[in-house]
Amino acid sequence: MNTTNNQQIDELLNLPGTFHIKIMGFNDPELINEVSAIISVHVNNFNPEGDISVKPSSKGNYVALTATIWAESKAQLDEIYSALNKHSLVKMTL
Repeated sequence: MNTTNNQQIDELLNLPGTFHIKIMGFNDPELINEVSAIISVHVNNFNPEGDISVKPSSKGNYVALTATIWAESKAQLDEIYSALNKHSLVKMTL
């Protein structure tokens, strides 16, 4: 993709700016730690204790996480989503 297209996408996503990443995964005690580690590689000043909210599923088998980050670009988001989707505890990202 060329620079003009990347700039247009960044503008559509209101980047740089606050962005919410939705992660659905297995209800495993390590999920939050693993997600936090992945995001921290790509986002400066990410604070898992304040930047991740957790909601368990009705049966308790899964958990929905919302990570609020300061996103700089679509390329950064692509890297985060790619890393999250490769993790065995993550079922889906939005």
